[in-house]
Amino acid sequence: MSKNFRFKSFQLPLLSLLMVSGIFMSGCASTPPPLELMAVSKAAVNEANNAGANELAPIQYKSAVDKMNGAELAMAQKEFPLAQQLAEQAQVDAKLAVAMARSAKAKKAADAVQEDSRILTQEIGRKTK
Repeated sequence: MSKNFRFKSFQLPLLSLLMVSGIFMSGCASTPPPLELMAVSKAAVNEANNAGANELAPIQYKSAVDKMNGAELAMAQKEFPLAQQLAEQAQVDAKLAVAMARSAKAKKAADAVQEDSRILTQEIGRKTK
């Protein structure tokens, strides 16, 4: 009981059109907006600012701010893959800026302790003479 199926002349182009449009639609499926990543990256840039990175690591901080601004612009233009990439880079730059700012603060504190120790040693030396 085998039946041969034959397409009518208009069915084959229609079927082909449906298949091609289906492939095209699935290939162009948009990336969802990286809302969570944007929020995390923005928080990282704010943390860098609060850590004093704008003064202690200005190059890295400016890079983070510029990339975050680019990510926000890409989001507004619905270029979500670009927004995601820039937000990730902004987050990395902001974390580097925070680390550099904290390192600079720690170095300043260590230098101050060392200077205080040097002065104290001089005072002790003067009093024992």
